[in-house]
Amino acid sequence: MAKQDSVIKFPSAKESHFKMIDVGRKRPTRRRAVAVGTIFMGREAFECVKAGTLPKGDVLALAEAAGINGAKKTPDMIPMCHTLPLDQVTIHCALNEAENSVSVYCQAVAFAKTGVEMEALAGVNNALLTIWDLTKGVDPDLRIGDVTLLVKTGGKSGVWINPNGIPDWLEAQIPDPRSLRGKTAAYIVISDRATKGEYEDKTGPVLQDILQNAGADIADHKVIPDDEKAIADNILSICKKHKPDLLFASGGTGPGPRDVTPEVLEQVSDRMLEGLGDVLRAESIHFTDTAWLSRMSAGMVGATLVIAFPGSPKAVKECWDILEPFLGDALDKIAGQGFK
Repeated sequence: MAKQDSVIKFPSAKESHFKMIDVGRKRPTRRRAVAVGTIFMGREAFECVKAGTLPKGDVLALAEAAGINGAKKTPDMIPMCHTLPLDQVTIHCALNEAENSVSVYCQAVAFAKTGVEMEALAGVNNALLTIWDLTKGVDPDLRIGDVTLLVKTGGKSGVWINPNGIPDWLEAQIPDPRSLRGKTAAYIVISDRATKGEYEDKTGPVLQDILQNAGADIADHKVIPDDEKAIADNILSICKKHKPDLLFASGGTGPGPRDVTPEVLEQVSDRMLEGLGDVLRAESIHFTDTAWLSRMSAGMVGATLVIAFPGSPKAVKECWDILEPFLGDALDKIAGQGFK
């Protein structure tokens, strides 16, 4: 019997030149994309567009509706695009007097497993072609150009910004990719084998990269054995000495007899935050069917948020992808709870 979720391969079937990517194991996240394109025309046509006096009517109003429809119809026009439940599509038309041009901006938003950049680009193109259609009777010498993706957010790539720059008004609305800027952090890797030198610690460098890339100042880091006293002593020592905003304790969250990190964290914490572990397990199910085996948890030791992560580098990266969108805001809220 075939394993659950395995790919079915048909006998003697010739491999297709094209394939739709399987996104079944990807985790849904808030996806956003903004694209832009410009249509250039003569002065007479531009003045008609501006005044809304074209023979076929108000071109900008119809272009807005057409852009929204174009984004929604993307999978019908582009074969390998997935059908996405779009939460929002917005169109904005900006007139440029100096160039006799209209720039169309399209924003597409979805909570989905894949990005919405094609939807944003399709919205731009449909709006621009609609402007062309309504304007060609006045000026057949039209030109569409500079269609480009400006921003996309969500998924593993996080925030992508066009390297050629984006408008100031758009940049001001983009979330800061350094979500832990101004925060102090520390991490502990809990592993008997790594402590004894039997195994190269690969999790510590991953945690260090994550925290540094997020803008955190790293106050301390250690590799310690799966020992209750060692775990407790190091958590308490780091929290007392450095008072970091955040402490990751990676390892010892499985069901094995040496996996004691959650029990130790509960002993040393002033209060537990069970909801964070619930979120991590619920979201991790997109990566592995056995996510429920993990006993990830979190608690407050003084003013420090301590999070018990799994020990593997892959799981650490996956957990960080889950937490990153809201962890900085959570730490700000914790700081406002009256800790001294």
